[in-house]
Amino acid sequence: MPLRLLLAIGSGLLLAASFEPLALPYLLPFGVAGFALATSGLRVRRAGLVGLVFGVAFYFTHIEWMRRSIGPDAWLALSTIESLFYGLLGLAVPLLRRLPAWPLWLAAAWTAMEGIRSTWPFSGMPWGRVSFAVVDTPVAPAAPYVGLTGLSFLVVLTGFLLATLVEAAQARTGWRAPALGLVAVVALLLVPTVRPYDVDTTGSVTVAAIQGNLPGPANNILWDHRQVTRNHVDRTVELAEDVAAGDVPAPDFVLWPENATAVDPFVDAEVNQGIREAVAAVGVPVVVGGLADDGTEHVLNQGIVWDPESGPGDRYTKQHPVPYGEYIPFRDIWNPEFGQLALISRDMKSGTRTSPLRVAGIEIADAICFDVAYDDVARDQIREGAQLLTVQTSNASFIFTNQIEQQFAITRLRAMESARWLVVASPNGRSGVIAPDGTVVATADPRTAATLVEEVGLVDQVSPAVRLGALPGRMFTVLSVIGLVYGAIAYRRRRDHAGSLAPAGGPADEEAHVD
Repeated sequence: MPLRLLLAIGSGLLLAASFEPLALPYLLPFGVAGFALATSGLRVRRAGLVGLVFGVAFYFTHIEWMRRSIGPDAWLALSTIESLFYGLLGLAVPLLRRLPAWPLWLAAAWTAMEGIRSTWPFSGMPWGRVSFAVVDTPVAPAAPYVGLTGLSFLVVLTGFLLATLVEAAQARTGWRAPALGLVAVVALLLVPTVRPYDVDTTGSVTVAAIQGNLPGPANNILWDHRQVTRNHVDRTVELAEDVAAGDVPAPDFVLWPENATAVDPFVDAEVNQGIREAVAAVGVPVVVGGLADDGTEHVLNQGIVWDPESGPGDRYTKQHPVPYGEYIPFRDIWNPEFGQLALISRDMKSGTRTSPLRVAGIEIADAICFDVAYDDVARDQIREGAQLLTVQTSNASFIFTNQIEQQFAITRLRAMESARWLVVASPNGRSGVIAPDGTVVATADPRTAATLVEEVGLVDQVSPAVRLGALPGRMFTVLSVIGLVYGAIAYRRRRDHAGSLAPAGGPADEEAHVD
């Protein structure tokens, strides 16, 4: 058992190394294979323990940025919860291993687990999905065909097939079938590299993304939030002057980041006047990222379309607020008044909008910060006609950590999956303009003030991944349930059979001796 635990720890660390800051995605299948090998041949409880150790090694390392940014308590709590999902997956291994073609069943279970923990408990935590690590690999072009859920399944399947080859080599038998399966899956993943998904643009617009930067500590958006707003106003006014001088092309609209204003822009006179000043100067709509009051106990995190003629209009409200970061679940039962939780005086409500924003005559799918890691936000708006993606984010709290690059990688993959141009604005990093193939066309250095002005294409066609929608996730969940039922029956029969053959007082199953 100690060797298995060491293998689980090493494999979890390999998986973590596949993501930023190391970003070694070719380690992905080896980390996944290590999970399969470490849990192979174990009884249910031991496999669950090994799976949990794997999850601890992976997740505590993967989101270590939370310890340094939000605090050790939040890091410990969230990492522990997410690690438990890998423990539960470990419990399923002995059951699914009883089935023919077990790599398929176990890959489906892994993918279903990723989907469940991305949405539960509360709004879940998508960070750490296998597909989020593949942005700069030859398999990334498969994203618009199979989606990020399907991409996770295929990469994990590759790892499990690799594990079967290792086991076949140890047993010196039966290696041809897994070898052929591995070649087939790798070939399927690489086909889009040769035949990438073609995107036809129906037009183009020029977009300006404003990164106004933060005064004082670079990791505290609230240290002087009024100056944050003023920085974005000033950069927008400077943009208008550059346009008038002919130095840059005139934008069709301007994108401000999340938390460009940390007070209600409809109520606060100073902030309201600043926004009006910026919009009047540039003469085109500005999508303002701001917090709007919703009574005395709730707040809305919104992207607000502010038109130079009609003023504030269409709005998108963040759909996936962060539990214990932007709201306190079950506040009516307990109301914490300690640590960082004491700062959350009002709960952020979730938005429900699925239709795109209309900005300067363009249909735009907006997302706010962590929204970009969830499958439903961009997908639903694209299905209703969105031609362009925008992300308004505020990563200031994480500016000195690798969370910035992890989220930017997810953002690039979302552009690829959706086959859309994407513009992201952040107060102090990382803002950028991303093409449908994931190429970073323009970006601003973190902790600087910058204005990105780029012409981007508009796309009407809907990628196969968007058309599939939530179907792959549901399919893998159903397959997992079916596999667990049949696997449990086979597992029980084998135990009963072994028990009937065992001498009195002897072991009921030889697997009880396997460490």
